[in-house]
Amino acid sequence: MTPQDHARAAADLLQAEATGQQIGLLSLRHPDMGMDDAYAIQNAIYEQKLAQGRKVVGWKIGLTSKAMQYALNIDIPDSGILFDDMLFDTGSTVPKGRFIQPRIEAEIAFVMKTAIGGSDITRDDVIAAIDFVAPSIEILDTRILRADPETGRTRSVHDTISDNAANAGIVLGAERHAVDAFDLRWVGALTFRNDEIEETGLGAGVLNDPVESVVWLARRMAQYGQQIEPGQVILSGSFIRPVECPPETCIHADFGAFGSVDIAFD
Repeated sequence: MTPQDHARAAADLLQAEATGQQIGLLSLRHPDMGMDDAYAIQNAIYEQKLAQGRKVVGWKIGLTSKAMQYALNIDIPDSGILFDDMLFDTGSTVPKGRFIQPRIEAEIAFVMKTAIGGSDITRDDVIAAIDFVAPSIEILDTRILRADPETGRTRSVHDTISDNAANAGIVLGAERHAVDAFDLRWVGALTFRNDEIEETGLGAGVLNDPVESVVWLARRMAQYGQQIEPGQVILSGSFIRPVECPPETCIHADFGAFGSVDIAFD
């Protein structure tokens, strides 16, 4: 893909977000697109959002579980950017029409107290840079069709990365914990939709240790001359399958002693 192709794809995705009208698969439009193309499109979206006055508040990491990696035939995680207009308070309601096809995932969130970056970052480096951990919900949305209506072909990982890793919102729980207060591998969540249990999972589903997810992100960002900044929120990856959230959905994620998170959709 050319830089012009990247810019056009980014513009199309931003238009889809603004209008609620999804676009077709970029991987069909550009059959030879690769990972670098996908992140170039994501970066073009980032530049446009900054120009619109948005601020980066953190990063999300996806495809950290083996189940999701197998489903998309990829063996590495991906990442996306959290902007300030994606923040929702726990217990709040998402207005009708804000998203196209919202889904949620339960995750452990990390909030950083110091900057961290570099290709040789270690687990100890990440732990030293963490301010606190908290329960969270990620809201997913897709500005790209999940499947092409004519061929039946589903989105590739390149489509998803281009679409800011399907990122749409973040809901932090009220609880704040020191990173060593819990064994994060054993932190889990019972996720309810309209009072019915939908999904359960454990933090170990995220690369066997959610901290390793942040290590991966810091190293990947270093390849692009970036680093994680103080105060930024890192969504370490889901340990449940995405839960669909049609209108009039109420979500409750019960993390036990770790806390809880709630979000509703009009």
